[in-house]
This record gives sequence, structure tokens and C-alpha cells, in this order.
Amino acid sequence: MSSTYVAIMAGGVGSRFWPASRNAHPKQFLDILGVGKSLIRLTYERFLKLCPSENILIVTNKKYKKLVKEHLPELEDSQILCEPSMNNTAPCVAYTALRLNAKDENANFVVAPSDHVILKEDLFIQNLQKALAFTKTNKALVTLGITPTRPDTGYGYINFGENVEGEIHKVKRFTEKPNIEKAEEFLASGDYLWNGGIFIWHSKTIIESFRNNAPEILDILEKGINVYNTDKEQGFIDEAYPTTPKISVDYAIMEKADNIYTIPSDIGWSDLGTWNSLFSYRKKDENENVVQGRVVMENTENCFIRTKENKLTIIKGLKDYILVDEGDVLLVYPKKLEQEVKGLVGTYKKDWPEYF
Repeated sequence: MSSTYVAIMAGGVGSRFWPASRNAHPKQFLDILGVGKSLIRLTYERFLKLCPSENILIVTNKKYKKLVKEHLPELEDSQILCEPSMNNTAPCVAYTALRLNAKDENANFVVAPSDHVILKEDLFIQNLQKALAFTKTNKALVTLGITPTRPDTGYGYINFGENVEGEIHKVKRFTEKPNIEKAEEFLASGDYLWNGGIFIWHSKTIIESFRNNAPEILDILEKGINVYNTDKEQGFIDEAYPTTPKISVDYAIMEKADNIYTIPSDIGWSDLGTWNSLFSYRKKDENENVVQGRVVMENTENCFIRTKENKLTIIKGLKDYILVDEGDVLLVYPKKLEQEVKGLVGTYKKDWPEYF
């Protein structure tokens, strides 16, 4: 049996993609690209090139289990790990590692988000295979470092050092979301990569790293070691998981451990984190607009427009705007202020919860 596994993280809400992404139906379950498949479906199919379907796990919130089954009917219930609370990525990774290690002590696995786009899939798989070969024989925590294309302040940056084997480099340090001056400096140096949140490690190595760097998480979840992969697992997780600290794996592990490595990866990656990132990814018309839906435009430039197919939309004189029509909600917002969209959820949800 193959000891290569993949854990796809699919528990987020994607509030920066509101109003398309809602609490009841977040962006990983949307056909946000207009290709007839959801992001989670595309991610699952991409990883079938790396390991068999039975070795793919989905880690999600309990309330999304039904959606996971709808989009990935091939999966057994045992392949869907259900978190009772949203405690960020560190508890998610620790739970997955303990669960896999209890099943297979040779488990070597990839952790990846469910809602990213990767255009160069073959190169992506090749880089993962190189990383898995390295983590199989070395106590190493590997991340795919994304080759940066602009001084973006929305990403964490990986400062990489000497080459240790093949295309694998030692990581000197992580820097979370620098200011624009630092981001420009990092890009110019050629020694920095974006942290895309795609990790590769052996189950024993990452468990040991939790023991050394975040024992408060491991101490809680390790108490269920004898019930993982049994019918008692969910009951234990429902009780224990909400008591774990809410912290990302980047802060809990990657910024502390000294055995971090990276593979520089030019794989056509986008995290599709915002409407502008989707705008950047999609093909533009002659006026630099991206349009999804039945839209007639005049004197409209540099806009992202998403409407319902059964609705004719006529626009004139709009420039540098996001327009998203989800039927019950219409968002019209300046592109340059798109980072405020996430804040709208917190501002208006208490008054109109049915729209969020």
C-alpha cells in the first residue's frame, strides 16, 4: 500500500469572496472559475496524479460534510475529517498527522488548501514528489515556495538559503505580510518566495515538531491516540478539538522550527483570495474587463463583473469596480478598496445574517 497521503484543508469561509462565498456555502464549493467544477473538485482531481483516491483526506468543518460528499462522492466517510470548531490550521495539521500516523507509521503526506489554482499541474506534482522523497529520508518540514511575480503585501515571504539536495533549499526565516517597501526589497533580492501554504512532511516529523514547538496543541489531541480511526474518534474530537489554541501552522511551527526547507516553484499558482486575484487570473476583454454572465457594457473599463446567467445586466460608465450580483445580494465596490469586503461581513452580519 502507498504511504503517500494528501490532506486537503476545506474548512474556511472565504469571506473576502462575499457575497458569492457565504457561511453556508463557502468558496471552495463554488464554480468560481466558471469551468463547471468547484475549486475543491479541481483540487481533488489534481492530487489524483500523486496518490490513489483512498489516500486523500478532506479536513473540513462538520457543517460542510454534506457539501464535501456532494462534490466528492467517491470519498468514504472515513476520509472526511470533521472539525467541530474553526481553530485555524495548526490544530488541523496536528489532528491529521496523529490520525494518519495511527493508521500508517510510514505516512508521508502533503497538506494543501482546497481553493487554490495551479496552472502547471505536472510541474506541481513533480515538485511534490521531490519533496516527499526528501521528507521520507530526512527529518524535514518542506514547503513549496511560490516564485513571486510582484511585491505583494498580502503574502508571507520565505527567505531561502543554500541548496542542500537537488532543488531543495534550507529556509533562513519566514516574514509575515511585510509592508510595500520590504516586499519590493524582497522581490529585488531574488532570495524570497511566497508562502503558498502547501506543506510536505512525514507524520512522525511533524508530530515531533508539534511536541517541540506547540506542545499545548499536541497534549490535547494526543489523548485520543487510541480512538483515531475508530467509531469513537468523532466523539473525542468534538470534545477535545475546541479546546485547542486558535493559531496557524505558520506561527505555531514554521516560524519556530529549525528544520524547514523549500522548493522554489514556478507552478502558475494563485490563492484566489480576493475578487482582484480572480480578476488578475481571468482573461480580459479589450477594455480590461472580466465578465461572468449576460452583460452589455459601454464605456466600462477595468472592472470585474459577475452576474446571474438568467439576468441581463446593462452597464455604462463604470471604471475600476467590482460588481457581483448573487440574486439576493448586489455588491458594487471600488477595486482598490476590495480588502474592505471581508470587513463588511463583520459589520452587517448581525443585522442581516441571512445574507452572510
